[in-house]
Amino acid sequence: MKSKIPKSESKWKTCLSPEEYHILREKGTEQAFTGKYYKNNEKGVYVCTGCGAKLFSSDTKYDSGTGWPSFWKPVSKDSVVTKSDNSFFKPRTEVLCKRCDGHLGHVFDDGPKPTGKRFCINSAALHFKEKRNSK
Repeated sequence: MKSKIPKSESKWKTCLSPEEYHILREKGTEQAFTGKYYKNNEKGVYVCTGCGAKLFSSDTKYDSGTGWPSFWKPVSKDSVVTKSDNSFFKPRTEVLCKRCDGHLGHVFDDGPKPTGKRFCINSAALHFKEKRNSK
């Protein structure tokens, strides 16, 4: 993975939309069933909106019924980090981009096999890069 992104909050505000900034930098969330990727079924890779780091593959995406894009594992163990989040009604585990520390969403232990994880990620924290078929 590439090195950390050293960027001030004022710089982040200039390169992200207000919604992206709210989610990635202020730990916000988008309303369920409104994100552009929750129903995306194309093949490819999801990258961080903030820095372009590869985060999740379409191969691990599934419909969790929650209204957010859900994945059962990140693209690599070095793409995301997790930390305790006690800001809501009960303790949760926050998921952050390892490269830019952008808030992506949360991970839960109610996902499918083989990991049993549900990485519940905000669409605004992601950009999708479609896999191109070679002819």
